[in-house]
Order: sequence, then C-alpha cells, then structure tokens
Amino acid sequence: MERALLPRVCRALWLCRAGLRFCSTRGPSAPSGAEEGAPRGRDSPASLPQHPGAVLASGRARGDPGQREQSGAGRGSRTGQELLRAQQDLPRAGKGKGPQRKALSLERTKGSEILFGTAPCWLALAQARRALFRLFLKHSSGSARPVRGEFALQAAARGVPVLHVSGRELDVLCRGRPHQGVCLEASPLPFKSLRDAEEPQLGDGQSGRRQLLWLVLEHIQDPMNLGALLRSAYFLGVDRVVASHRNSCPLTPIVSKASAGVMEVFDVYGTDDLQGFLKAKSAEGWEVVGTVSRPGNVEDVPVISCSEFRWDKPIIVVIGSEGEGLSLETQLQCQQMLAIPPGRALHPSIDSLNVSVAAGILLHSICSQKRRHGD
Repeated sequence: MERALLPRVCRALWLCRAGLRFCSTRGPSAPSGAEEGAPRGRDSPASLPQHPGAVLASGRARGDPGQREQSGAGRGSRTGQELLRAQQDLPRAGKGKGPQRKALSLERTKGSEILFGTAPCWLALAQARRALFRLFLKHSSGSARPVRGEFALQAAARGVPVLHVSGRELDVLCRGRPHQGVCLEASPLPFKSLRDAEEPQLGDGQSGRRQLLWLVLEHIQDPMNLGALLRSAYFLGVDRVVASHRNSCPLTPIVSKASAGVMEVFDVYGTDDLQGFLKAKSAEGWEVVGTVSRPGNVEDVPVISCSEFRWDKPIIVVIGSEGEGLSLETQLQCQQMLAIPPGRALHPSIDSLNVSVAAGILLHSICSQKRRHGD
C-alpha cells in the first residue's frame, strides 16, 4: 500500500514545486529571472513601466532597483537598451540649452548673410564696409582661445554683439562649410558702380612712371573661381577688377572665403554694358587684351603667346567664362588675344586650364614686366 502511494506523493510534490516556481516568476514581488527557467532578454507587460518617463526621470524604473536590474527592463535587455537610447536622445533638464538652441535657429536680420572663416570675418570686422549684426564664436579652449578673444575685442570695438555657440550650431549657420570656429552675420557686399570710381590719370601710365592694369571678368559663374581670381589679382598688383553683372556670380560669402578675405578689402566693380565699357576704354587709349585657351586666330583678332606680349600702355585683360570663354561680342572689342602655350601634346579632352589658374599665369607674365619698367 505504501509502495503504491509513493509515486503519487512524489508527483504531487513536483506539481506543488512547479506551481510555486511559476508564481514566483509571474508575481509582482519575486525577482524575475532569479531562478532557473525564467524568461531572458524580454519583459513581460507587467514588468515594463507605464511610459518612458517612469525610467527617464531618475535613470531607473520604479520599484526595487534589484528587481528591475534582474528583470528584462535592465540595461542588458532589448527594451532596456531602447529606453536608454531614448533617455540619451531627450534634452537634459537643468542645463538651459533648450531655449538657447531654439533662439539660434535663427531669425536673421532681413537681407543679411552669414560670412564664415577667420580671414573673411576678421577683415569684414576690421574694414566695416558692411553693416555688421552679430558675431558667432565657437566655445573654445587651448590654442584657439586667444584668437577668439581678439575677435571678441574687435567686435566690441565695433559694437557688434558676440554669441558663444557650439560647433554644431556654427555648422548650421554656414550650412556645413568650413567656418574655423567663426561666423559673422552681415549685410551683403554689392559690386561697386563704375560711375563712383575715380578715373586714373593716363599720363602716369603713358610716361612710364606707373603701369595701369585692370582685370575684366565676363560671365564668371563659379564662386570658388571668382574668389580665386580676386585673390590672384590682388596679390599680383591689379589696379581694378570689373565684372559683368549679367550671368555672373554675385559677391557671396563663398566668394569671400575663396578669396581668403580679399573681397573685404579690394573693390570689385560691376557693369551692365561690358562691350560699351571696353569700347570706351579703348577710345581713351587703353589696350584691351582678351584670352583664349590655345593660339590661332579668333574672329580676325591676332593671338600671341603671353610670353611674347609687351606691356607699354594701360591695359585691360579680359577673362571669359569657365565653359565658353569670351563671347563673340567681347572678342571683337579686343586688339589682340593672349594664350598660354602648353608644355606637352594635350589629350583632346584636356585642352585648357582652370580659369583662375590661367588668369594667375597670364597676370604674372604681364606684371613681371612692371618690375623691369620700374614703378
């Protein structure tokens, strides 16, 4: 009899133990996952907080910390990792960054633009040819701090407000361009009118005491090229730059950056009637010289190598657009055309230089004669 009851008693004890284990894994007070057989890597609905704030407010879920670490809501679980990521993505309270960042996304002064980079911003502040509204400086330490301090002093001398912001905010201001930790909100810089320009005294040039050289740009559309052209012209001693208004790039912050700030100190004039301007200067005794990619006759205008050109009177060098070069109407206003001879037999698809590089070579070839004449 006792032997017959023994299996039943053992089975009953096993069922009781299994029931207790099931209750302990499902109940609110037992540590889930503490015993063998508990589910791992997932949370039962009862173990999750009602909303993310229940975890995010203090960094832990409500209830016993030990229970939550052992349950699926801990950092090692999928749900815990999701909650942790959500906590990191939310703005942190008590730092005051929320209102500042919202204010910086950014009600600009009407008609203003954002200069970027140390040279353009510094020269724009120093020259004050623009209306200046706000200077933005990156929070900095170490070697960059003295430079930022000089900017702040220069801005204070001009009465320009200074805002210290993060690098990410500067990236937004200048749309990801290389700002070097400085941006400046300012009014645009337009082309100057030729009507307001002082006319040079041609007697100085004709007597040999002073050589005059102007650079004229027709339909330059790439702001990087325009900036590089201005930088070369300024460096090599060009007296004046004149650009056609039509189909040409305006004087943008990208141009200022590409010119290393030359645009902020060097006057750039504009004209709506380029051919009329060249015709009038030719009648005044100026030599108008165009440029082509390779030697040959262009519309009955003689073409010579830049090394053969002799500078003996006031000269205007005309540079054409990146793709098309000089228009036919402009070519007809030139007395001769200059070309840069290549140093090798060129592939048919590579028959010219970048416009800013070509202009630098031509201008240097001409300006080197100024030293021989004596200024």
